[in-house]
Amino acid sequence: MLQDNLILEHYGLNELNFDTIKSYRDRFAEVKQAHPWNALETKEFLYKVGAWGKVRDTHKEGVTLAGLLLFSEERIITEVLPQYFLEYRESKGNEEWTERFTSQDGTWSGNIFDFYFHIHEIVRNSEPQPSIASSLTEVLINMLIHADYNGEGGVILEKQPSHYVFSNPGLLLVPTDSVFSNTVSQLRNPNIVKLFSLLGLCERSGSGLKKVKQNWSLHHYKTPAIDQDVSMHRTVVTLSLSTQERQVSSSEKDTYHTSATDSGNNFKDVEKYQNTPENNVEIDSYNKNNYSYNKGLIEEFKSYNNDVNSFNKEDNYYNNESNLYNNDVNSYINNHNSYNNEQEEDSSNLVNVENIDTKLWDIAALAREKKRLSPNQMEHIILELCKEKPLMLKEFAYLLERTPDGVRNNYLTKLLRKGQLQLKYPNQPNHPKQAYLFNKKDIEK
Repeated sequence: MLQDNLILEHYGLNELNFDTIKSYRDRFAEVKQAHPWNALETKEFLYKVGAWGKVRDTHKEGVTLAGLLLFSEERIITEVLPQYFLEYRESKGNEEWTERFTSQDGTWSGNIFDFYFHIHEIVRNSEPQPSIASSLTEVLINMLIHADYNGEGGVILEKQPSHYVFSNPGLLLVPTDSVFSNTVSQLRNPNIVKLFSLLGLCERSGSGLKKVKQNWSLHHYKTPAIDQDVSMHRTVVTLSLSTQERQVSSSEKDTYHTSATDSGNNFKDVEKYQNTPENNVEIDSYNKNNYSYNKGLIEEFKSYNNDVNSFNKEDNYYNNESNLYNNDVNSYINNHNSYNNEQEEDSSNLVNVENIDTKLWDIAALAREKKRLSPNQMEHIILELCKEKPLMLKEFAYLLERTPDGVRNNYLTKLLRKGQLQLKYPNQPNHPKQAYLFNKKDIEK
């Protein structure tokens, strides 16, 4: 396997596509406006980002393999990597492709940088929901940075009406079952990762596909599937647009409740069948024991409910004392209690993804796509989120993909001070269910 930091001494600036380099530098300057590298000459800039290398022993220099893949052209790339190939294809479910382009067609550079942005535009225009488009480009960038470009078969993205298939040469460097969890990223092409991460398009946290899985669950789609074809030395990721898995889950719940009811009816049938004179004494004894057992369960359940009701009474008493959200106390308490019922896992630091609907996810899409937003832009997004429902700090952190401390210190505290937000529990700042409310009175001023 070739290392992407390999210096190609016989490949200089003339082997690169300057339109691609300009596009990269323009995007870099947009993301990092005050960065000192923006003032560098082309060669020095490429050296800083990892696309150019210098051989210390011989004082020779040249394009790195990563630089060739991002900034050169298909004909030159295949001189070094004969198996190199990129393809996007789309169909309506039949054998004919309604749209298809490859790195070999000669109408564009054929490098992986232009390939990414070409597909990014297609996905953004074809998928109306920003959260879906964001997940698709997340998988695309993962495919491009982890591919083994010396392997056979090329990098292929296929779009069908019911699913997307991402396929690339090279097997995973981590266990398959850990891909969707937050793990340390194992990099096949660290220089390519650096080049994309400088534009804010990827991170080295190993959490990219985890976010895709969470987003897919928000839309109730089937869990993304990852297959390893050992014989072909390829990795295939399938993103289904089907909600079948969600429907099956619901039917399983119905089956469970039906089964439980039937079990009760079956027990009555057995009791009727055995209700003979010779068995009455034994059955009566069994029923007494069963009644005693059930009575114990009922008493325990009542005790539990009393505890819960006691807690709710205290919570409702507090709500009666705190008319925060509007002048209609009863309406506020109903909304408040409804929200509390949704937040059964507040004691955990994890966000219950089921409680984050797609509208909230889409409102916060810009913050996830751009790691550097102006304070005004971020505050606007936060206020729009709070107009939908009260949100806890950990929910803001999840939706915006920022650290909880950063969200609180940089934005929420300021919005509270300005009166645009208010605390759900103003007299208990450290309340375990603390959330932030949009201050409707601020609009009336």
